[in-house]
Amino acid sequence: LQLSRSRPLAAAKQSAASLLNKAAIALNSKALADAASHALADPFAKVISMIEGLLDKLKEEAAAEADHKSWCDEQLKHNKLKRNKKTAQVGQLSATIDGQSATIYEQGATVTKLVAEQGDLTKAIQEATAQREAEKAENTATIADAASGIDAVSKAIVILKKFYSSQEASFLQQKKQVPEMAAYKGMQSSTGGVVGMLEVIESDFSRLKAETEASEKSAATEYDSFMDVSQASKKAKHDAEVQLRLDKDQTEFEQSQTEKELRLTEEELGKANEYYGFLKPSCLEVHVSWEERVMKRKEEIEALKQAYTLLDQKS
Repeated sequence: LQLSRSRPLAAAKQSAASLLNKAAIALNSKALADAASHALADPFAKVISMIEGLLDKLKEEAAAEADHKSWCDEQLKHNKLKRNKKTAQVGQLSATIDGQSATIYEQGATVTKLVAEQGDLTKAIQEATAQREAEKAENTATIADAASGIDAVSKAIVILKKFYSSQEASFLQQKKQVPEMAAYKGMQSSTGGVVGMLEVIESDFSRLKAETEASEKSAATEYDSFMDVSQASKKAKHDAEVQLRLDKDQTEFEQSQTEKELRLTEEELGKANEYYGFLKPSCLEVHVSWEERVMKRKEEIEALKQAYTLLDQKS
């Protein structure tokens, strides 16, 4: 009776071993190959226990792998978002720094230009002032000389007129006494010639004085206008220079802050890339895709279930 009962059990073990062996070959499964080997060599009860244990193990591995897959997907997703975000931030910050560098360069060049222009204006003002002072001194001297000339000539004319008047009165008295002198005209011509010449000289002095005074007034007005414009321009350039220096200092400070932020962002990007390198071996660099592994494990479990069913029917 015991012999007749052992034969079906042996046949069941043989069938289970054959099923597991075929599945092991088809799936290239070491676990099923080991199970097939034990199914032939081990006692019946131990084979059933082994299959049950292997089923539990494969299910646990499947659950663990599913958890790992879910964890990998989540970590890779967050890591990719972080790497993309930090890469974009690095690009934006680098562009901002480049823009700030260009602004600082332009501000510095403008400051240099404003300083040079103020120097040119200072030089022009000094030259114009020196020229105006020399011109004014010359005009003042000319006006004074002309005034002195007018005064001297005017006095000379008065003296001559008095002299010639007295001479003429004396001559008229002599004419009355000496009738032959009535036709003499020389004194009148001489008087008119000298006095007339002095009056021309006096007129020349007056014209020179008037023209020089007008020229001085015009030059003074032109100089005052030039000074007003130059001083206003110089002040405007000075104010612009001061403001631009403040703006440049502010831009340089902002750039230093941006550079600091860039360094921190690059460090964060480096850590994200480092973590991505940590994830790759276990989450990406696999020889068999996760879907293929899931399908293989399902087929392994199904083969074990079939083998268990064959054995369980004979138990």
